[in-house]
Amino acid sequence: MTIEPDPRVPSEEPNTLRREFVVGAATIAAVVGTAGGSQAQVQPILRFSNPPGMSSPPTYSHVVEVNGPHRTIYLAGQTGVDPSGKTAEGIRAQAVQVFENIKTALASVGGGFEHIVKLTSYLTNLDEHGAVYREVRASYFPNKAALPASTLLQISRLANPAYLLEVEVIAILPPRT
Repeated sequence: MTIEPDPRVPSEEPNTLRREFVVGAATIAAVVGTAGGSQAQVQPILRFSNPPGMSSPPTYSHVVEVNGPHRTIYLAGQTGVDPSGKTAEGIRAQAVQVFENIKTALASVGGGFEHIVKLTSYLTNLDEHGAVYREVRASYFPNKAALPASTLLQISRLANPAYLLEVEVIAILPPRT
C-alpha cells in the first residue's frame, strides 16, 4: 500500500508556507476585487517594512503589519543601533536607542507605546544592567495602568558582541480607516 502525500498539507520547505500564504492572499484579493467592482480596494494582509529613520538590515524586517479587524504589529528585536548603523556605548545609551527605534517603528504604522501588548527583553548581564534597563523602559511607559505583558531574560550573548540588550515587541492597533 502506498500513501500519497496530501496536497493540502504544506511541505516543510521554509519558503513554501510563505509562498502558499501569499498566493492564497492574492487569490482572495483578486476575488474580492472582482466581486466588489472596479472601486473595491483591498489592503494587503501583510506589510513588511524597514521604515525611514532606522537601519535597513538585510536579513529581517523591523516591522511586520497584519491587517484584519485590528492590526497586529510584530517588531524584530531592536538593539542599540542608530539609523547609521552605529552601536551606542553603554547600557543606558543602548537602552534609550532601543526604545527610540521602537518608537520610530511603531510611528511608521501609526502606533505608539500605548499600543504595545508584549515585550520580550534580552540582556547579556541582568545583574549589572537590569536596573538601568528597567529605569529607561519605565520612562517610555508613563501609563502604569496599561503596561504591556513582559518577559526579561538573561542570555549569554547577542548577534553582535557589542550589543548589551535586544527587545522584541508585539503591538495591537485599530484598523486603518
